[in-house]
Amino acid sequence: MKIQINDKEFEEMISHDQIQKRIRLIGIQMNVDYENKVPVFIGVLNGCFIFMADLMKEITVSSEVNFIRVSSYAGDSTTGVVKEVIGLQKSLKNRDVVLVEDIVDTGITMEHLLKEVYKHEPASVKICTLLLKPDALQKQFDELTYIAFEIPNDFVVGYGLDYDELGRNLRDIYRAIKAPTET
Repeated sequence: MKIQINDKEFEEMISHDQIQKRIRLIGIQMNVDYENKVPVFIGVLNGCFIFMADLMKEITVSSEVNFIRVSSYAGDSTTGVVKEVIGLQKSLKNRDVVLVEDIVDTGITMEHLLKEVYKHEPASVKICTLLLKPDALQKQFDELTYIAFEIPNDFVVGYGLDYDELGRNLRDIYRAIKAPTET
């Protein structure tokens, strides 16, 4: 199935059913990993909201939820500059923290987030991401523990991810169709 958002055409990449299956598996693993602990899940807004809501439905251990909002995108490419909009309002000292992201691509945003979180002296920090773009990654993170899908370096929308704030509501994940190159 193809869709149009503004000036870009997209094709389905990952179905809603595939997403839900991976989230169930990640939830099972987290329930084992955090048994007898009370982790703090920190969602990175805006993109994580659908993923995090579905993930939290799978978490059966006692846990807390918080959100932070950062941005480094303009249109369909990263600006390389992280702007913190809403900060952490809770003490994370000696807490087990799980950062929940929609996508980790270059790692610029995640590097900034980790620096901020570590200032609070948590007991542990793990990253849970819906999507990882290994080919775009400029930083390596030992904390990157839970990955639903590794994808190529394509621009994607849907399931919380947007293109100029459009497409977040799509149930599936779509990739931009590249225009044919002229010869």
